[in-house]
Amino acid sequence: MAASSGSASAADSDLKDLDSVGSDMGSSTIQYSMVLEHLIGDKRAAKDLNPGVMGGLPVPAKSDEQKMIERGMESCAFKSVLACVGGFVLGGAFGVFTAGIDTNVGFDPKDPLRTPTAREVLKDMGQRGMSYAKNFAIVGAMFSCTECIIESHRGKSDWKNAVYSGCVTGGVIGFRAGLKAGVLGCGGFAAFSAAIEYYLR
Repeated sequence: MAASSGSASAADSDLKDLDSVGSDMGSSTIQYSMVLEHLIGDKRAAKDLNPGVMGGLPVPAKSDEQKMIERGMESCAFKSVLACVGGFVLGGAFGVFTAGIDTNVGFDPKDPLRTPTAREVLKDMGQRGMSYAKNFAIVGAMFSCTECIIESHRGKSDWKNAVYSGCVTGGVIGFRAGLKAGVLGCGGFAAFSAAIEYYLR
């Protein structure tokens, strides 16, 4: 009887030890999950990335004027004007370059044997450069404006914005020559925009 009672008490103590170990493991598991939530979960505290705190130079807070200038520079109107000016300059330079390598610049179709003067050559180069500049400026402004509007509407900044904008710009420009030209212009500009975005990204 004494032996049986001793074995029963030993078994009870073993069960109590197992229960205590299980409760300790459960509490440790709960504590571990709580630590994870505070480290990588939603309860993680936001770190202050101020350069002054991280050992760098402190950055002063932006004034209202600076914020207004930034909003203006990020607006679609400013981007369109900037693209228009850039396209005008680039188109003018391209037109003058193509006129410089063209051997027929300054020649009169009515009298092809007459040698043109320097003034006539410069005048023809200026007219061609101005024509190219206007076309590049219109294309640049249309492309930049439509891309900015599409990006604002979609809320994303990816390669699709340039493709959609290229399709719209090419379609509008080509539509003046007919529906077929508009479709070809849309596809051509979209493919060109996709290739440029793929190369740049």
